[in-house]
Amino acid sequence: MKETNAPAFLPATREEMDRLGWERPDFVYVTGDAYVDHPSFGVAIISRVLEDARYRVAILSQPDFRCCEDFKTFGKPRLGFLVTAGNIDSMVAHYTVSKKRRTYDYYSPAGKMGLRPDRATIVYSNRIREAYGDVPIILGGLEASLRRFAHYDYWSNKMRRSILIDSKADMISYGMGENTLRRVAELLDRGVPIRKIRDVRGTVWLGKVGDTVHFPSVETAPWDEIKKQGKAYADAFGTQYREADSIRGKAIIEPYGNDILVQNPPMFPLESEELDKVYALPYMRDYHPMYEKDGGVPSITEVKFSLTHNRGCFGACHFCAIAFHQGKEVRARSVESVLEEAKVLTSLPDFK
Repeated sequence: MKETNAPAFLPATREEMDRLGWERPDFVYVTGDAYVDHPSFGVAIISRVLEDARYRVAILSQPDFRCCEDFKTFGKPRLGFLVTAGNIDSMVAHYTVSKKRRTYDYYSPAGKMGLRPDRATIVYSNRIREAYGDVPIILGGLEASLRRFAHYDYWSNKMRRSILIDSKADMISYGMGENTLRRVAELLDRGVPIRKIRDVRGTVWLGKVGDTVHFPSVETAPWDEIKKQGKAYADAFGTQYREADSIRGKAIIEPYGNDILVQNPPMFPLESEELDKVYALPYMRDYHPMYEKDGGVPSITEVKFSLTHNRGCFGACHFCAIAFHQGKEVRARSVESVLEEAKVLTSLPDFK
């Protein structure tokens, strides 16, 4: 249950959780970014949405990925782990387009490099499995969402399987995850095993050939063909793009031998009233105080006084993944909601 006397920031250390009197959290949210509680950051939005739904969420930010000890910081969560590489793909955070190692990480305290691993989503999930075995693991964020199918990996110059397979996680929440994760949390809270949650829109799951798919579906070429034939890969991506539609989109089945990867149709986009509620949640709009000693987190600088007005895009620009991640339907907040948030921004001590 959500605590009425909870501090402004969600607990990011064991000490903070203990002060709340929690025996354990419902969810531990593992992120490759420093903890910033601002609505420009996916971790902030999802954690506040779950808090508003009366779930206890602890934030495990940039844990030591070389062993599994940090992943035991809050104990075994009651419902599961949420895992994200952070606001951007961890490989993009680490390497330039010419594949040279970057020297500055905007999403880490003081811009320090090396606080998250390459392919962070996979590494974090594997460490969680080492720590707790069969605990539910749900992936989200750009790295997982855009690697949910078999894909060409620029960094290794080869085809890779779905990140769900390599990570050994249970589920991907792709796209905008507020309603998806609320529904999954509700089912987990009722005692439904994660491997039986297969009818929620906006999720990807792994099953066996012959398992029930709960939506009308289309099938792509199998992995063995996709990894060898450029045309098979292009055709598969065409199917993925065409079905990225919450109204008429079908489930997509990608075969892997005796296994099948299933993407359920997209979750319906949040309507204006729902978006208004999401952006009215009690964000601190700053980095966690534990980073003060390092001089803060650089990524907050350019977005701290920003407003998110709408989501989605009906365009099909070749250089952009917004339509594939946020959806093709455009939804906007109400004028009243935007004005109210603008007033909040002007009240911040360092507003300019």
